[in-house]
Amino acid sequence: MFIAIDIGNTHTVIGIYKKNTLLADCRLISMLQRTEDEIFEQVHSLLVKVGANKKKIDGIGISSVIPNLTNVYAVLVKKCFHQEPMIVSTELNLGIKILYDNPKLLGSDRICNAIAGYFKYGGPLIIIDFGTATTYDVVALNGDFLGGVIAPGIETSAISLHRRTAKLPQLAGNKLHLPKTVIGTNTISSMQAGILWSAVDAMTGMVNRIQKELHEHRSKKAVVIATGGFSTFVAEQTQIIQYIEPTLVLDGIRLIYDRLKSKKGR
Repeated sequence: MFIAIDIGNTHTVIGIYKKNTLLADCRLISMLQRTEDEIFEQVHSLLVKVGANKKKIDGIGISSVIPNLTNVYAVLVKKCFHQEPMIVSTELNLGIKILYDNPKLLGSDRICNAIAGYFKYGGPLIIIDFGTATTYDVVALNGDFLGGVIAPGIETSAISLHRRTAKLPQLAGNKLHLPKTVIGTNTISSMQAGILWSAVDAMTGMVNRIQKELHEHRSKKAVVIATGGFSTFVAEQTQIIQYIEPTLVLDGIRLIYDRLKSKKGR
């Protein structure tokens, strides 16, 4: 069995795999103040949920965009599981070319998305991750990571609008949903329409621009995949997104670990 840990800017997702199957996962707030014991309690609860214990875990992988939390989880793994975790980075043998100007600056979550997306659907691909930032990762026909786009995430836009204005409220949770009409008749519905429809329309425009650029380079049309917290919501508003993969980063962590393990075993 394998544990995959995806440490994002807002949430940390922990998943337990048995071979290729994700048995269970949980989501935590990414807090620097969270102790190792608190984290292990969550992991232990997952293990109990799938009828396993820590002795059955023979591998653990971490993808992280928060260096300080990477250290917390790495220490936890060593202390509680007596293992050295695999930490996703461009220094690993990933099996793909990363055509970023400086590959070391590419987020590990985007690496995992690209590898898992290509494994499942081939290329070319546009992978949209609706997280704290909305990222667009472009994968070539042969699996090369071509680059992408980074934009503010939906909740990030909502928080920024509240913080940078004197009277606009903060929209979060069940308040962040589409109103019945685009033309709002009160402040809340006006903000809801502005934040959410702007995100949908921006995504549509960005995908069309990327598809056009790929076409100019004689590439066939890319498959469009969505992942992240708002992926299902956005996909329901458009036909551009063809597949929703909510655990794509976790899948990528597992695939990278499996690749390194198979190479090591030869």
